[in-house]
Amino acid sequence: MDIRNIAIIAHVDHGKTTLVDQLLKQSGAFRENQAVAERAMDSNDIERERGITILAKATSVEWKGTRINIVDTPGHADFGGEVERILSMVDGVCLLVDAAEGPMPQTKFVTSKALALGLRPIVVLNKVDKPAAEPDNALNDVFDLFANLGASDDQLDFPHVYASGIGGWADETLDGPRKDMSALFDLILRHVQPPAQVARAAEPFRMLATTLGADPFLGRLLTGRVEAGTAKAGDTLKALSRDGERIEQFRISKILAFRGLTQTPIDTAEAGDIVTLAGMAKATVADTLCAPDVTEALPSQPIDPPTISVTFGINDSPLAGQDGKKVQSRVIRERLMREAEVNVAIKVEDTPGGEAFVVSGRGELQMGVLIENMRREGFELSISRPRVIFRDEDGQRMEPVEEVIIDVDDDYTGVVIEKLTGERKGEMVDMRPAGVGKTRIVAHVPSRGLIGYHGEFMTDTRGNGVLNRIFHGWAPYKGAIQGRRQGVLISMEDGVSVAYALWNLEDRGKMFIGAQEQLYQGMIIGEHSRDNDLEVNPLKGKKLTNVRASGTDEAVRLTPPVRMSLEEAIAYVNDDELVEVTPRNIRLRKRHLDPHERKRQARAEA
Repeated sequence: MDIRNIAIIAHVDHGKTTLVDQLLKQSGAFRENQAVAERAMDSNDIERERGITILAKATSVEWKGTRINIVDTPGHADFGGEVERILSMVDGVCLLVDAAEGPMPQTKFVTSKALALGLRPIVVLNKVDKPAAEPDNALNDVFDLFANLGASDDQLDFPHVYASGIGGWADETLDGPRKDMSALFDLILRHVQPPAQVARAAEPFRMLATTLGADPFLGRLLTGRVEAGTAKAGDTLKALSRDGERIEQFRISKILAFRGLTQTPIDTAEAGDIVTLAGMAKATVADTLCAPDVTEALPSQPIDPPTISVTFGINDSPLAGQDGKKVQSRVIRERLMREAEVNVAIKVEDTPGGEAFVVSGRGELQMGVLIENMRREGFELSISRPRVIFRDEDGQRMEPVEEVIIDVDDDYTGVVIEKLTGERKGEMVDMRPAGVGKTRIVAHVPSRGLIGYHGEFMTDTRGNGVLNRIFHGWAPYKGAIQGRRQGVLISMEDGVSVAYALWNLEDRGKMFIGAQEQLYQGMIIGEHSRDNDLEVNPLKGKKLTNVRASGTDEAVRLTPPVRMSLEEAIAYVNDDELVEVTPRNIRLRKRHLDPHERKRQARAEA
């Protein structure tokens, strides 16, 4: 059977997964009466809750006697490590662009990776049935983007279709019949080349592992495209590292291929096809699985360096061990090392004491998803504030800078520009109208300045602004950036919070806790209305007397507390504060500093 391998790439929330749903349905991958969940490819719980794709996943459909292997990729740059690997095993890409929004930061990120690999894209202008859609403008912007990214003449001569993922149609013209996806299927067959690997079927078997999985019955699973040769279940292979060193020799216990949403056992892995192999014990992502007589490893894509680091430690608060079962540093280390194996964009280092671990990655969202997965698995952790990773070039200190694209109502452009270019040391690159009453602002801002800014941005724009960011490059250090302005309210007692005490403390600032919550000394219970920290007593009850008087029996009406999400809490804390994460709670607290650490911090501040 003929094969086509294609990846679908797009900015987050431009409709990739919904489009794949329609391709699966219309190709006959499901039975007529089969119950299929919406966004079937987003199988992970967090993906469904947040509506974003985090893990790259493959599927396959058949159209007119040709098997089309489709890879659904993440749209967020924090998970770009997935995209970089995945693109190496496909022969074409479908670039999905929202007809109303046009190319966005992550569109630029994944497209630059695809063009650098020499892939010829198909542009799908999605959501053209939206009232605010401007498909012609979006198409022109895509052409400009390709030209700016250094696309070749072949890549600039891209075909395009107009589509609606929700409506389930794609047409070559804007006024087409709008019935089904056949125009897109046919375009893929015409435009995407069959895998060149098919011609190397007679050579020894070679395959580059691009994604790692696990199965309770089969053990470790490695997925990738077969670069040469064929292999059968029971054959002996060896695994080579990127440097060509031999890792292990193993027998293939099973070969799986994607058929619709399921993986089906097959007899033979053939050159050009995307398959999953089982049977190895040590081989991992970016390793070459090959016949015993092969000596050279396949080249793998270099991965962009991490830009932020977060310290993961054991939970040493007085309430430790009440929610979670996995609390020891040894267990936390094992889990983080497993994550670093699967996710090439994450790096884990031990600290000198061995009680904490420095985890480096792409952004706050990537860290938030990792921590969320760990707390659901029963871990208890203490998390530090994210720190930006600096590097030295020719004796000069360099820091990561991000490109920020903001769509905001005209009324709020002033405050946004002031915060980005003034307080956060950013530089304005572009500013232009973006529809009725909207302005698009493009700025280059140090990554340090964006930590914790999103919540402030939503407040400044009354919840109407949209902020997208992507790693832009390295720039000379831009000097100190002011952090959080407000101080915090800190509990000075251990016990259970009292409504009367919280009611009296409301004049002091916003509360993060409600009545009848377990507290301990040093726990942060609210934000102070001034810039200094304040120790308060949230356990102080009302004095009871036998004297009745008007005004003494007022009803206590508490303002609902501010409940932070995990990412908001991590971005909120200062360097001397920690986020305590358990399966059921997210708390903030002051860091316990030994005398030497206090002296070191005092010297640094001086």
